[in-house]
Amino acid sequence: MADAKVIPFDDDRSRARRRPDRPDGEAAAVRALPGPQQGAQGPEEAAAAPGPYSGDSGPDAEAGAGAGSGGWERRLAGGLAFLRRRITGEYEVDEFGYDEELTDQVLMSLLRPLYEKYFRVEVKGVENIPADGGALIVANHSGTLPLDGLMMQVAVHDRHPAGRHLRLLAADLVFMLPVVNELARKAGHTLACAEDAERLLRAGEIVGVMPEGFKGIGKPFGERYKLQRFGRGGFVSTALRAGVPIVPCSIVGAEEIYPMVGNAKTLARVLGLPYFPLTPTFPWLGPLGALPLPTKWTIQFGEPIPTDSYAPEAAEDPMLMFNLTDQVREQIQHTLYKLLVQRRSVFF
Repeated sequence: MADAKVIPFDDDRSRARRRPDRPDGEAAAVRALPGPQQGAQGPEEAAAAPGPYSGDSGPDAEAGAGAGSGGWERRLAGGLAFLRRRITGEYEVDEFGYDEELTDQVLMSLLRPLYEKYFRVEVKGVENIPADGGALIVANHSGTLPLDGLMMQVAVHDRHPAGRHLRLLAADLVFMLPVVNELARKAGHTLACAEDAERLLRAGEIVGVMPEGFKGIGKPFGERYKLQRFGRGGFVSTALRAGVPIVPCSIVGAEEIYPMVGNAKTLARVLGLPYFPLTPTFPWLGPLGALPLPTKWTIQFGEPIPTDSYAPEAAEDPMLMFNLTDQVREQIQHTLYKLLVQRRSVFF
């Protein structure tokens, strides 16, 4: 299978598909991420833009095609066209390896049943995410495995009126694991470093970060919904430099999918992992014990905290960093408590 060629991140050329020559003689289409000046599509552009499936003009068109006698032929043709593009390399990726077509048509489709049927995610406040331009979403992290980040990615993609894409910042470990590394890049994830985050934000992307890191996702079940340390405020500094709003996000439900009652630290060190979870079912029930509990989730996006009123040198002010970090953390924690009070049951 051919690889998609990468072009400079700040290239302002059209996002139309191309077939540039490659050293091995194969061709691949490439895509330039939009800069901050491009923003959302206008009505005429939106009407002319292709839908998520080849040959369609959007979900309504797909539904209409399905109602007609030739609906299945169109879906089959679209699927075959998709496979042909993957094989020949006629698809678009950005400098970070993000493959929008694969994410929309395959990865989101695989995650959606988990999101809609298994965890039954309820989303609140998605209108607080800007319709265009960059923004930094800061969320709590929990659940032993990082399913909360993936569910947040589906929530932004499916529930936001503008159909925006969330670019998650991930830990080094994600990009050291075979297969996971490639899938993470294709889904738009990138290394959790200030330089990459700032470049994405300046390009008008929605970036997601979970500052608790492994301290949050690997904490014991007895400390559920108690936020861990948010680091030194690096995410605040990045938002200030890019001049984008910070959107606090609170996730309830992920804490209970794998109740972590113990940590095999010796085994974790041998395997090179930050922790090795012991739950009531794992590893005692083998692969069956790795099945997450079907908890009911709520994801709430809070009021954005603007940063564009600060001077550029404000990013170097440690006291401001501390105050804004504490403000974001307190807003997330307060919302978590409020959602827990409103929750009727862990599973319903």
